[in-house]
Order: sequence, then C-alpha cells, then structure tokens
Amino acid sequence: MSPELYAAYLAACVILVLVPGPTVTLTIANSLKHGTRAGLLSVAGTQLGLAVMLLIVGVGLTSLVEAMGHWFDWLRLAGAAYLVWLGWKMIRGAGGELGNGEAAPPRGGFLLQGALVALSNPKTLLFFGAFFPQFVDPARDFGLQIFIMGVTAMAVAVVSDSIYALAAGRARRVFSARRIAFLEKVSGGFLIGGGLWLAFSRSR
Repeated sequence: MSPELYAAYLAACVILVLVPGPTVTLTIANSLKHGTRAGLLSVAGTQLGLAVMLLIVGVGLTSLVEAMGHWFDWLRLAGAAYLVWLGWKMIRGAGGELGNGEAAPPRGGFLLQGALVALSNPKTLLFFGAFFPQFVDPARDFGLQIFIMGVTAMAVAVVSDSIYALAAGRARRVFSARRIAFLEKVSGGFLIGGGLWLAFSRSR
C-alpha cells in the first residue's frame, strides 16, 4: 500500500468514526453511570469485538457470511434485540443509583458487554468486506495490507471512543444527578434506535 493510498484510507476511517454508533452510545452511557474506568473497559470490549470481525474479514470468511442467507438475518435480529434490551435497561435505570453509591456493573462485566455490542451488528463484516478492497493495492502483499488496515481501523476507533469515555466520565463529576439521568435516557434511546434500525435493515 502506497503512502498516498494509506493516507486516503486513514482519512476515510476518521470520517467513519465521527458518526457515533451503538458502541459509542454504550461507552458514553457506562461512563456516565459507572465512571471513566467503566467507559474505557467498554472501549476495550468493543475493540475485542472489532478485532474478531476484522480477523474474519482477513481470512476471507465474508463470503461465507453472505452465503448464510436467513441465518444471517436471525443473527442480525438477535443483535438488534440485545441492543434494544440494553437501551431499555438504561432508560429504566437512569439515575436510579446516583444517590445510593455506585451502580452495579452489568453481568459479565463491561468488557464482555462491549464485545457483545460490537458483535451484535454482523453487517460490519460485510461493510469491511466491501470497504477494504477499495484501498488494496493488487501489486502488493494482500495479507499485510489487510493487517495494516485492520490495525489502523482499531487505532482510530480506540482513540475516538476513549475521548468519548473520558469526556463522559468528566461530565459525570460535573453535571447534576438530574442531568446525568437525562443523558442516560438519551443514550438508552439511541441504543434502542440502533437496535430498531438493525432489525428493520436488510442484510443485503
């Protein structure tokens, strides 16, 4: 991959992460409710999920996902239901623990929760499967280029998501309990919206 092509790919990655998705919403919500450490653990979990997807793309299994047919749709619907459930829990519990000490962490921990949210959208596989080839130089080593692009995508995402986690964690210390509860409800609403979008979107 030439320096010019890599620069174009890096710019595309930055533009993509500027549009927050369910993983960013989860990071913000956990930072608001549980603090910066919880948000950063969520970021680590989403990176783990992203790494799994990038590995699948790298070994050429995207075509297998495309061939899954209705099983792909069931996987997509399961991910959508998980996002809606998380969003509903956030809305119901918004501000509930702010006056009673620390909120209880999610079952399985923030790392696992972040990974599950990242993996809940299997369309990411198809997206990267279609996105990566646009920047591949056929005259150079394919595997090395996929590795470089995967690491770059994760690095851009971890920087962006960590900024969200740190900002939300700081807001938790500055904002009033009522305002934090409102932000938690908004975050839950965005998760539900993301789940509904995923449920009603098409795999192709």
